Amino acid sequence: MSAPSLSQVPTRAAIGPRGTTPLTVGVLGTFPPTFCGLASFSKSLCDALSAAGSEVSVVRVADGVECGDARIVGELSGGSRESIAACVDRLNRFDVVIIHHDVGIYGGEDGEDLVEVMRAVTVPMIVVAHAVPRLPTPHQRAVFESVLTMADRVVVVSDSVGERLHAHYDLWRGRVATIAHGVTLTAAAGLKRGGRPTLLTWGLLRPGKGVERVIHAMGALRELRGQPRYLVTGRTHPRALADDGESYREARLDQVKRDGLVGAVTFEPDYLGRGSLAALIQSCAAVVLPYDATEQVTSGVLVQAVASGRPVVATAFPHAVDLLGSGAGIVVAHDDPEEMTTALRRILTDPRLSGEMAAEGRRLAPTMSWSVVAEKYLLLAHVLLREQRARM
Repeated sequence: MSAPSLSQVPTRAAIGPRGTTPLTVGVLGTFPPTFCGLASFSKSLCDALSAAGSEVSVVRVADGVECGDARIVGELSGGSRESIAACVDRLNRFDVVIIHHDVGIYGGEDGEDLVEVMRAVTVPMIVVAHAVPRLPTPHQRAVFESVLTMADRVVVVSDSVGERLHAHYDLWRGRVATIAHGVTLTAAAGLKRGGRPTLLTWGLLRPGKGVERVIHAMGALRELRGQPRYLVTGRTHPRALADDGESYREARLDQVKRDGLVGAVTFEPDYLGRGSLAALIQSCAAVVLPYDATEQVTSGVLVQAVASGRPVVATAFPHAVDLLGSGAGIVVAHDDPEEMTTALRRILTDPRLSGEMAAEGRRLAPTMSWSVVAEKYLLLAHVLLREQRARM
């Protein structure tokens, strides 16, 4: 039996009428103003669920920062028994709960606080697996397996991640649902890309971002027609800033100077709003995700780049391998500088190839819109409620 894919999530007709009472959904995870991809994902999904008519409330993983969102009904503080009990009390008031899981999010040893919460929650639980550790310690494995076992369904963004859960954690495929990572679709302006072709990497900057790979490649690309440039935009990740200051950014700037690429590589440490970022993405020749990570199973940057209709070059992390497999970009080996350089050169010098990649991204975009994704979560929630009623 294969894992339910995005197209196999039951349709509204298959589950019957929903009734007139809005579904109440509790969400547990990080949430803005926390700066991380998971928090952004959580807010976007909550917004889409609310727009679809559900009553959404959030129990936010506490990080010492105040949040003014009216949907916040509580916080989970690491290591606090009182906080765990209050979290459980809140979550049990909803029809269904969506729990975001990632390494290092929850308190207790290896996130044991989440296990304590889930043991006491009595409503159906959907766990969104934002990471699937391939080589966990024995205790990490025990904690993650407990989370998987207690979940009524585990959501992943691609079928290959579901297969990884089955292969490495013996999770039955029938308890896995594949629902795409969502994206906010923006109307592509009729833009003529003049001037220097731009290769773009954006997002919070920290060790592991891998921009040194592209800087290295620029040494061989800067003399191409049009004199392409590489733009890295985004603030330093707050955790990296607290631990090491601007050491990673400074090291990369030193690399640029050392390689004589001052005119070809630019760092802009700015936060861009949605409109400004969308315009920047549309103006670039290609988006580059040169990440060190070999196990990354979700990437909002990747989804946004593809849905924006821009060619993508990415190292071979799982989400990139899956999403770019139909032709929206090129996947390269992590440890092959020549392959990275060749891929970037192909996109910069072959307009037909670049156009085909852009077209494939635009074809995929509607299937990843947050409205479509939210509908899939709600359909899954109704299936779980029906299963719960059948057990009573």
